[in-house]
Amino acid sequence: MRGRQLGTRIGFVGLGSMGRRLAGRLLYGNRVFGTNRTRSKASELIDRGLIWRDTPREVAAAADVVFSMVADDGALAAVTSGPDGILAGLQPGALYIDMSAVSPGASRELAGRVCATGATMVDAPVSGGVPAAETGTLAIMVGGTEAGYRAAEALLLRLGRTVTHVGGNGQGLLLDLAVNISTAAQLVAFHEGVMLAARGGIDPMVTVRAMTEFATGPAIVKSRLPLAVDLHKHDGCDVALMHKGIRLALETAHASGLPLPVAGAIDRALSRVKAGGCAHRDIAGLRGGAGRA
Repeated sequence: MRGRQLGTRIGFVGLGSMGRRLAGRLLYGNRVFGTNRTRSKASELIDRGLIWRDTPREVAAAADVVFSMVADDGALAAVTSGPDGILAGLQPGALYIDMSAVSPGASRELAGRVCATGATMVDAPVSGGVPAAETGTLAIMVGGTEAGYRAAEALLLRLGRTVTHVGGNGQGLLLDLAVNISTAAQLVAFHEGVMLAARGGIDPMVTVRAMTEFATGPAIVKSRLPLAVDLHKHDGCDVALMHKGIRLALETAHASGLPLPVAGAIDRALSRVKAGGCAHRDIAGLRGGAGRA
């Protein structure tokens, strides 16, 4: 299987906040066919040259490489299965790159079905969020065969700063879950610290400086300074998406009998933030009162 270069016919299923930015980066030099549950979200891309198709099957039938980026296991099943799903349109020899944050087990099962069509699938979850998707600086973790990874690599390097082949199908997603635990733990602890100091009358800017300048802290914490002092509604990392990743990690660990006490504590903390009305805000919303529940 050859690496895909410019001029490839690309399909993209799932044009939400992340998907439409990734599809937009793939428009340059390629014919891109796309579909989404809500067509209005694709209007800007259509104006820029994306070729609309009404169903995932039609997208897959038109493409050499098919991408998908959807919300969860259920959404992935909806766009891949049935007479109008991606599997119904995949051509033998095609490459299917799923970038959704779904469970490793669901992805492995789907990869087997893709293989039965004569196509190849890799999972390629991302780390970095919407700002990194816009600038092409995501970190992308790939699970699949070596041949599948090599075929996907050139296109993925247009979307991410780093593209790492982790192992077989589902392994990219497993590593993504591991990274999510570490990231979420750091962010929750950081904002709890800011909240504690603020409750005692310390200016949040002073606390943030102490955490990022006076002490040696990880890069993810140092990037939080703007949010720590000026929380905006749509900035940063959506709490609900972060929580979904933690829940997937806990479910995966439970299946293998592995206890994850830190992930369990993060799960409870994020549940409180969501209950406080901050599900679709950044984790800095912990300071808004949800963290006191």
